[in-house]
Amino acid sequence: MRSLDIGALGMQAQSTNVDVTSHNIANMTTTGYKRQRAEFQDLLYQDLRRAGSPSSDTGTIVPVGIQVGLGVKTAAIGRYMGQGTLTLTENELDVAIQGRGYLQIDLPSGETAYTRDGTLKLDADGQLVTKDGFAVQPGITVPDNATSVTINTSGEVFAEIDGQVALQNLGQIQLATFINPAGLDALGDNLFLETEASGNPATGVPGGVGFGTLQQGYLESSNVNVVQEITNLIKAQRAYEMNSKSISTTDEMMSAVSNLR
Repeated sequence: MRSLDIGALGMQAQSTNVDVTSHNIANMTTTGYKRQRAEFQDLLYQDLRRAGSPSSDTGTIVPVGIQVGLGVKTAAIGRYMGQGTLTLTENELDVAIQGRGYLQIDLPSGETAYTRDGTLKLDADGQLVTKDGFAVQPGITVPDNATSVTINTSGEVFAEIDGQVALQNLGQIQLATFINPAGLDALGDNLFLETEASGNPATGVPGGVGFGTLQQGYLESSNVNVVQEITNLIKAQRAYEMNSKSISTTDEMMSAVSNLR
């Protein structure tokens, strides 16, 4: 009976649904995290009687056919790029992106990664880096005698130098945007790589057309809605139980057939 396989596929799909929802909940406090959602498609159909086929030699046709579905499959796990809430940290090196865009990060492999996590630090040479020590593009170095750092909404970085009245311009942080950010390849550690699906990055200054702005002293929280995720978890659990019920019902039916004398 097809229902055994269909029920098993349904349970597998809901197991994936629970995995994705659990991942969202686990990352509800991860800086810059974007929630994911499992997306499903129905599988192929078996045509027992095709709609539109002749039903007689007088030209009549079958108005509605008989198609039996063979279950469900996971089609994609989409990432939803809505803005997360900005949280005040008062750390002068923290920057939140308000709007579209990613910070560009130099990886040790020579590749460029992209992130929404603006938790920046200074390395031993005074260079702006991520929590893992990867340099931010373009490279910006803060002098040893700087007493404070200011990052404006356009990404310009200024340092207040002891004994100088005017602020020293250290450079400008640039952002990258993608035509399809959901197509980026997640590396973990809040980093992404471009793919053919995401398209090539377009770079520009914060505040430019199509680019967000930077907010110093803030970090972007995840865009996970906990109430919605708990609701999704309950729905997935119920769907899993119903699919398992279809398997047990099929088993009872098959048992009834085998017990016929």
